[in-house]
Amino acid sequence: MARRIPNLVSIAGVDPSGGAGVLADLKSFSALGAYGCGVVAALTAQNTQAVTGVHTPPTDFLKLQIDTLFADVRIDAVKLGMLGSAEIVAVVADRLAHWHAPNVVCDPVMVAKSGDLLLAKNAVSMLVEALLPQCFMITPNLPEAGVLLEQRAPESVKEMYRAAEKLRERLPVSSERWVLLKGGHLPGNEVVDLLFDGDRMIEIPAPRIDTPNTHGTGCSLSSAIAALLPQHAGGFHPVENSVRQACSWLRAAIAASGELSVGHGHGPVHHFHALWPR
Repeated sequence: MARRIPNLVSIAGVDPSGGAGVLADLKSFSALGAYGCGVVAALTAQNTQAVTGVHTPPTDFLKLQIDTLFADVRIDAVKLGMLGSAEIVAVVADRLAHWHAPNVVCDPVMVAKSGDLLLAKNAVSMLVEALLPQCFMITPNLPEAGVLLEQRAPESVKEMYRAAEKLRERLPVSSERWVLLKGGHLPGNEVVDLLFDGDRMIEIPAPRIDTPNTHGTGCSLSSAIAALLPQHAGGFHPVENSVRQACSWLRAAIAASGELSVGHGHGPVHHFHALWPR
């Protein structure tokens, strides 16, 4: 029996440099064996050094994008990235609930690698109240975890444990939901991510890779997980295995990023490191 190729959609912003947002998500989907669709929630003027402008589509048109896609295409997983404003978050939450969207992976994009703000402050409460209940998994980094919890960002692995527990409390308790808390902002030669479902706390350690090419790593990891979840469904520890495979793939993409020459700031990862000739 032929493998059913999953269909995914990224609902996020567009980074013209291709390192983050919808364009990076589509690369991740393709690299990991999934068919990618995209709904544009924001347009940015952006390169590897800065975000110089953001334009959001009218919410009616955003709703039309989502409804038109879901009415025709079977969607097996959803990746959420930059949503920008409270109004956009509300529309996305409403339409995901309407279409009973499966395997929603939310990367709560708030700040670009350059330090530019990508989520309005008044949108955070809407994200927590309306959107997180629709999510199967959230993948915040430590500063994003601090914003979601309205406290300072965790400063140690021990504090990450407590933050992961508090974040899981923001998700529905009656069904399987996951938190992947990314520890890349902590100092040291090892990076520890925490995967937590309310019961098991799984540490995923990895050596830190010394490179400036980390633009869009959060986008690429969350979209890789979304691509793998439908493919691991029915297997042994499907969520843990999806996350571990996605982390391994991203580490290799970061390690191979020096093969690319894109911009003069934080360069992108090499999404197709395993597919292009070396």
